[in-house]
Amino acid sequence: MNTFDRRNRIIELVNLKGNVQVAELSSAFGVSEVTIRSDLTLLDQKGELTRFHGGAARRQEKESRGQDNQQHEMVMEERYLQASDPKKRIALAAAGMVKPGNTVILDSGSTTMLLAEELVKFGDITVITNNLPAAFVLSENPDITLVVCGGTLRHKTRSLHGNITEYALQGIVANLMFVGADGLDAASGITTFNEGYSISGIMAEAAQRVVVVTDSTKFGRRGYNLVLPMDKIDAIITDTDIGEEAQQALKQTSTDLILV
Repeated sequence: MNTFDRRNRIIELVNLKGNVQVAELSSAFGVSEVTIRSDLTLLDQKGELTRFHGGAARRQEKESRGQDNQQHEMVMEERYLQASDPKKRIALAAAGMVKPGNTVILDSGSTTMLLAEELVKFGDITVITNNLPAAFVLSENPDITLVVCGGTLRHKTRSLHGNITEYALQGIVANLMFVGADGLDAASGITTFNEGYSISGIMAEAAQRVVVVTDSTKFGRRGYNLVLPMDKIDAIITDTDIGEEAQQALKQTSTDLILV
């Protein structure tokens, strides 16, 4: 069971039973109590339940949520609700690229987080990341060499950025880098509406192969900050709902397009 499904099941149990305990959830889902506490804290912040010491209870009234527009940046957990099935397929295809002995760089994002949930099943790989949720998942496997870049926390994506993060990547050589996208088109490459994007370029320079993992809803969107131009991208993994026009435009580039 992945993180998204587990958290949905926790909400169902809380609403059904009225309250739940950390210990019983840990046992039921086969994960650590630390993981469950993190789940409950996050769900409390989203207004799905009320967190208390040792467990959680049903929340009587949920806070209303505003509608997102195209340029609005959602917090990480809301991103899982968008195109969750395609993202899972994309993560599985990306994991299939990783071989024993590889060094992998994971950028921030919801799809790279789902990729981490696949990579945690591996052994004999090294993962370098600024993605704190991904690092937390990967820390469960002692056979993975995990390198977490330091830096300044960006709360909405729970990722690390800034000079310290960039310095940590100096001299690194990786087999693969996986990066998500807020917007993607064949003319510009990856773009974003947000700050904290410069780290992606440094990660890409450290990798022999750069792979974009993003669902089809991101094609045609264009932010005002350029993250990576097309000539820095070796492959794109996306779902089959990508439009024909976007497909044809990408076929005119040297980037491999993988549909799942």
